[in-house]
Amino acid sequence: MESLARFASLSPIAVPLPSPFRGSRRLRRGGVLRAELSNEGTDPLLISAMDAAALRFQETNRPEPLLVDPYAGCFVTSDFEIKSMKQSPHYCLSTRYIDDKLVSTVNHTDALKQVVLLTDGMDTRPYRLKWPYLTLIFDISPERVFKVANERLKDAGAKVPQTCVFLHVPWEPSKIEETLYTKGFSGTRPSIWAIQGFPVMTMANFEEILDLVGHMAMEGSYFLGELPAWLAETEIGKKTELSSWMDNIFTRHNFKVKIINYDKIAKNLGRQPTSENYGNILFIAENLRLSDGQMEIWRRTARRIEEDGDEDGFEEL
Repeated sequence: MESLARFASLSPIAVPLPSPFRGSRRLRRGGVLRAELSNEGTDPLLISAMDAAALRFQETNRPEPLLVDPYAGCFVTSDFEIKSMKQSPHYCLSTRYIDDKLVSTVNHTDALKQVVLLTDGMDTRPYRLKWPYLTLIFDISPERVFKVANERLKDAGAKVPQTCVFLHVPWEPSKIEETLYTKGFSGTRPSIWAIQGFPVMTMANFEEILDLVGHMAMEGSYFLGELPAWLAETEIGKKTELSSWMDNIFTRHNFKVKIINYDKIAKNLGRQPTSENYGNILFIAENLRLSDGQMEIWRRTARRIEEDGDEDGFEEL
């Protein structure tokens, strides 16, 4: 996990993001406040998270939006002008896909009440999605970004459903598993994990994340989201080999993976496919191995059976 510690303080490479916003048009949806960038503008992780929030804010204010984020505006500068924003239909398509998949999976999978989000720190899903009763939501993200986001969300009146629990887990690679367990995560119960906006700097970083999910998530749990496409391009060089490359990476960590086509998502949502060159790969994967928690139960059961067998044999003698 050492390389994860090194990259945690670096700038993320995720969605194609616009430059800091300038303009005069004032927009509002749901009475949300907009925040000043001020001296926080020097933090690359914070800038990237705000830029992604601005894309959601832009989409929210369209006549027929793919998604509605009533809280994205509290991360957008007060002089924001919607016309100056670089459009990113792929980002909105992937956000909508992840939104829908998270909620539908939690609603239709027996006993699945654990959601783990690896984010940029400004993910508003815990507040804006309709989570079922007793959903336990974890946000794993950079601490300094989350603190800024949490203050602004409180000012905007954002609240997690009363029947759900939302817990932040600071991204400290050496403590991540311990912190998740301490806060109530169980590897013997189903879970769904999602990654979007989380800073991934090398292929080794992403494989360590796969290793983390594989060890903690129960067999049959899901992992979906986006990873930077340049990771694949630097290793395989040919986009036609992407599917095989993804299969190889995920299979090594005992996942079965499927690449999600952006054009198909657009078609399903009644939108036109786009030719924009997008920098991410959208995927969904299923964990095929037992979690550490399941393995521990298996070991205890095996020992108990062995001990019971020894006692029975002694009595027979």
